[in-house]
Amino acid sequence: MKVLRITGLALLLMAPVAAPAAEPVNLMLNWAPTADHSPFYYAKAQGWYEKTGIDLTIEVGKGSGVSSLKVGSGGSPFGIADLATMLVARSKGADVVALMSIYANTGQTFYWLKSYGVDGAKTFPGHKIGNPPGDASRVMWPAFAKAAGIAPDAVTFVNVGPTAKIAALKSHTVDIISDFYNEHDLKVIEFGSDLGFVNWKDIGLNPYGNSLIVNGAYLAKNAKLAEDFVRISQKAFAACVADVAPCLKALLDQASGLDKENQERQWERIKFLMTDDFTTSKALGWIDPGRMQKDYDLVQTYLGMERPFAVETAFSTKLLDPSVKMDASKVKK
Repeated sequence: MKVLRITGLALLLMAPVAAPAAEPVNLMLNWAPTADHSPFYYAKAQGWYEKTGIDLTIEVGKGSGVSSLKVGSGGSPFGIADLATMLVARSKGADVVALMSIYANTGQTFYWLKSYGVDGAKTFPGHKIGNPPGDASRVMWPAFAKAAGIAPDAVTFVNVGPTAKIAALKSHTVDIISDFYNEHDLKVIEFGSDLGFVNWKDIGLNPYGNSLIVNGAYLAKNAKLAEDFVRISQKAFAACVADVAPCLKALLDQASGLDKENQERQWERIKFLMTDDFTTSKALGWIDPGRMQKDYDLVQTYLGMERPFAVETAFSTKLLDPSVKMDASKVKK
């Protein structure tokens, strides 16, 4: 009878090799999760981040200012923030860099009821605008007024909470409200043909909106992980543009209190906000240097920079996959 001898080396070679532990990575959202965050939930549910060694946690945010400061201080490696807000945070010492635009077009929009005597931005003077005190559209109002050709002090601002805007407009507490374009359909449903609106892009103001940001020191130490994170996120956004149903399912499975139909309508608007000449030709998520300089100048003029810096140090497109582009054919006209 033959005896099979197995050496210690053979046993070692035959033993299963444990997969390397995934790196815990936190992504802080700009606000509570909605349709524009669904690609991150989808990619996580598909295991795409995990396959590259990323153990992703998605943290609910409390505004772009909070996420910019937390990422900038190293409290979270990645975050989502409005780029103008991120630029202000960087001027205050936050170590933060933008890696990918989500809203290539601004979502800032003013809404009114035609029956209140408002017919475009030229007729804003003498009317009341409702929004929260720290609302970006109120802070940047002088820029809008200049572009629209009206005096900055020609309107009165009224403090209205984010969830009370539609009610304030309906009750005529205010004549105009500001809101993001991805919430457009809720107002169409509420007010129908009496609704009027102007997106800031329509009067020549188009700063970048929500974007993926990273802590600068973390990026320097974890370049490959950051590249993997960006490219998986790009891939996820492209997949959701092609078919949003599984993406919204992944979102709704993790975020309670969301209406599926409202999120579907929001996604249609979000695709419009994602689309410009650069995201369709260069790469989905592309950030253009020329536009970034204009955004910097806009912020410098109306918000101020505590410590000015070279704008090219505040963003990078090097981690984007140029083969992944925004599909403009999926955007409803």
